[in-house]
Amino acid sequence: MAKHAGWMAGTAAAVLLAAGAITYAVTEDGGSSGSTPSVDSADAGFARDMAVHHQQAVEMSYIVRDRTDDKEVRFLAYDIAQTQANQRGMLLGWLDLWGLPKVSSQAPMTWMGRGDMPSAGDGSLMPGMATNTQMKKLESLSGKQAEIVFLQLMTAHHKGGIHMAEGCLEKCEVGVEKRLAQTMVNGQQSEIDLMTDMLKQRGAKPQP
Repeated sequence: MAKHAGWMAGTAAAVLLAAGAITYAVTEDGGSSGSTPSVDSADAGFARDMAVHHQQAVEMSYIVRDRTDDKEVRFLAYDIAQTQANQRGMLLGWLDLWGLPKVSSQAPMTWMGRGDMPSAGDGSLMPGMATNTQMKKLESLSGKQAEIVFLQLMTAHHKGGIHMAEGCLEKCEVGVEKRLAQTMVNGQQSEIDLMTDMLKQRGAKPQP
């Protein structure tokens, strides 16, 4: 990860600024009852799980950025990494504000009533997450092949993220968190449409 240090440092200030701003917003907004979310609430569960989900998207974006010279793909990867790193900072900031742990003994997506859903394994903890094998494959490719695999993996990743964000829209109580979830749904669906077109331009399709 050392080769990504410069890029990661470039996002640090923005993440801290965003987290600080959102902390103030959550303090002002609060939950529907004005109380702090509990450790097993949907608000806390979504924040924990989506932070993990987002981290992998950031990692995938760093990888493809170094595996291709295609400006369109590099720009998309940079945008995804910036956006999801900022959002991850917000999610972790909320957990700090609420005095709640960033990890849970419960299975991922328990807050959605889906804790008994089997994961894909091999590092894929939630829907849409790539396996360790898929991540290693992406690291081994370059040029057009890397672009196609990245676009396919990120499309699946976004679909899983949208599913989780829609779960928050249904179950979360903190208004500002629900608004962020809606932003995720809108933004990631737009990127799915874009990536579908980008795959078509490269003679490929999203994974079934």
